[in-house]
Amino acid sequence: MTNHDTAADTVPRVLMLGAGAMGSLFGGLLAEVGVPVTLVDINATHLAAIRRDGLRLVTDGGERRVRLDACRPDDVHETPDLIVVFTKAMHTDAALDGIRRWIGAETRILSLQNGLGNGERICAHAAADRVAIGMTTCPADLCGPGHVESHGQGKIRFTRLDGGQDDALERLAALLRRAGLDCAIDPMVNTAIWEKVAFNAALNSICTVSAGPVDAIGRTPGAQALALDIVDEVLAVARAEGLAVDADRVRASVLHAIGHHVGHKPSMLQDVLAGRPTEIEAINGAVVARAGLRGIATPATRALLALVRLVEAGRSTPSA
Repeated sequence: MTNHDTAADTVPRVLMLGAGAMGSLFGGLLAEVGVPVTLVDINATHLAAIRRDGLRLVTDGGERRVRLDACRPDDVHETPDLIVVFTKAMHTDAALDGIRRWIGAETRILSLQNGLGNGERICAHAAADRVAIGMTTCPADLCGPGHVESHGQGKIRFTRLDGGQDDALERLAALLRRAGLDCAIDPMVNTAIWEKVAFNAALNSICTVSAGPVDAIGRTPGAQALALDIVDEVLAVARAEGLAVDADRVRASVLHAIGHHVGHKPSMLQDVLAGRPTEIEAINGAVVARAGLRGIATPATRALLALVRLVEAGRSTPSA
């Protein structure tokens, strides 16, 4: 948030870069409490539905229509105080390039993206002391153009990329809490990011190559053990990077998802089914790369990386 936004009665201007499920959810919740929000995306159908009818937002609190701005990158017309990046990791540079003229010297950028290395990518576009990285476990599904749903609870944890603390960071957390989100500043957020990467590396990749929902893993001999093997491999790399990850916590989360997320198709599988590129390189790919630098074996994680790449290649190859 910029210096002129330090007053308590000044509401920051927020730009959601990436208006998929998560960006639309966060944007809608913020707009509901009076925050001026602009959703920025290239999905013309989704944007048109929001401009025409408002965002259809369905949560445990009910269904409503929320009015907020929605546009393509070319149509952004003012410098925001805060940019929240929700694009897929491989689109980060292109997305920020698309709005580069509107990234001000005082603009804060928060990444709540999946995968590893997001903060470093953003630093090519803004000073490190203006960049915050974090993770969220908030559930969200894009159910159709202009329609997002979120059921159940989640949390948001973030900190400044360079490890510094300032009042603007506290104001950002307060802003998200104002929208009803469970948000806190966590100097150890890299631990949470790696734990989420372990969760995603296991479940997203297995579901993608099997084209099945999360709960199918528990019904297939050996599949659950494979998921837990991937968790253990990813966390071994995280420990080598100096992080105090909690294997029991991640394993419990994976087993809970397998037992309770009945019919749920992870975003990576949804991407493949829709013919879109996945985030496999920022998840399994990033883990395997870092493991290689440290001489750590990750056979299960590496195998699923290769298989998802194979699935992607097959989807992009025209049939004879």
